[in-house]
Amino acid sequence: MNIQPLTVRIDQQQIEDLKNRLRHTRWPEELPSAATETADQGAAWPTGVPQRYLRGLAKQWAEDFDWRAQEELINSFPNFSTEIEGQKIHFVHCRSSHPGAVPLLITHGWPGSFLEFLHLIEPLTEPEPGVQAFHLVIPSLPGFGLSTPLSTGGWSAGKIARAWAELMTRLGYQRFVVQGGDIGAAVAPEVARHAPERVIGVHINGSLGFGQQVDDETRQALSPLEQDRLRRIDDFMREEFGYIAIQSTRPGLIGAALTDSPVGQLAWILDKLKAWTFPASALPDEVLGSQWILANVSLYWFTRSAGSAALVGYASAEWGAPPISSGVPTAAIQFAHDVGIRQLAEQSNHIVRWTDVTDRGGHFAALEQPAILLEDLREFLASLAR
Repeated sequence: MNIQPLTVRIDQQQIEDLKNRLRHTRWPEELPSAATETADQGAAWPTGVPQRYLRGLAKQWAEDFDWRAQEELINSFPNFSTEIEGQKIHFVHCRSSHPGAVPLLITHGWPGSFLEFLHLIEPLTEPEPGVQAFHLVIPSLPGFGLSTPLSTGGWSAGKIARAWAELMTRLGYQRFVVQGGDIGAAVAPEVARHAPERVIGVHINGSLGFGQQVDDETRQALSPLEQDRLRRIDDFMREEFGYIAIQSTRPGLIGAALTDSPVGQLAWILDKLKAWTFPASALPDEVLGSQWILANVSLYWFTRSAGSAALVGYASAEWGAPPISSGVPTAAIQFAHDVGIRQLAEQSNHIVRWTDVTDRGGHFAALEQPAILLEDLREFLASLAR
């Protein structure tokens, strides 16, 4: 089915151009509201990434970060590409040596990438004896990273799901599990809606749907934990919705700005990493590690995918009525930062497992709490009749 091996090799000239741009960044004057704040004080972040913190990571990116080492890591795994509906799709495909391994398709979100899952490949494909193993497929969303350039539009969650089902067909997997967070949490249930007879189960970290209107009677009947999640959704819509408004209506504007400024791309992503990791008091590199942050931002930079990722992730999103349940068994794990509410999720999904982790973990579960995430996935799969 025209599946080709893929090797990542960024031209040295592009690497030198990045370093040169970083060294010659035209920095703005600090805003008065943030001028007296230090990088580790949360009060500085509502106006954007504090310059002290941003300058430090930009300096590290220019002087200490080794992209070639990241390429070596990426290329140590089997990378491939194929064309589906006219679009180049990159994916990592690792088969387990264990008998009884189950095919697992994992989808990332924004502002992440397939790099979120590389450290999970070995524990998923080659676990210790007696632990469920998986054949692993990790695609890059259309318009993200190595699935660029974007050749066609209209990549809604439903269209991506159809492409993922086709990808699994090409790889010879008739039955499989789907997992995802962020955009992946929208795509995974859509794969089940498209091909319910093929999907063994859907596993999500984070919300299944977002921003639903809740009447006063429903709100009052919720648990204190769920009421707190609704409060945080309200706070998000009031204080943080700006990036969605811009990316969903002006993805080309984002592309033009961030493709020409590496510090702009770094700041745009750092802002959400700070907002969505746990605990709220920690800096992004303290939670995710500066090496992963810079590798992820470098992937966006070298592939010039800021605009296409915004188009696919937000301008193509389906914001209409809740979809119909696929009937496929679905599990959701909610870490401390997450805002999923079971009775709302059950309106469109066949929820059979719901796990609340209230004291740890954020939006990037695979990086923040990988052991808990994998344990929940395996326990969910063990409960299903296959």
